Amino acid sequence: MKRDRTCIILALLLITMFLIGCGGQEEEPASTLNKAEHDSVLSESPLPGASGVKGALAAADSAKARAARANAVAQ
Repeated sequence: MKRDRTCIILALLLITMFLIGCGGQEEEPASTLNKAEHDSVLSESPLPGASGVKGALAAADSAKARAARANAVAQ
């Protein structure tokens, strides 16, 4: 008798945990900035290493422009 009641309590507990886990609502992202916008904002901040981020962004933009020029010549 006691074993049956323990099994029922355990089953109810598992069902409750399952329902709690499945009941979450989708949350909106904390930020709507894309990666490039986020890095650009970071590069202008007074945080340590921000100038390095700014330099990396400049180098990436330069490489992208160089690749675009090379593609334009190839076509």
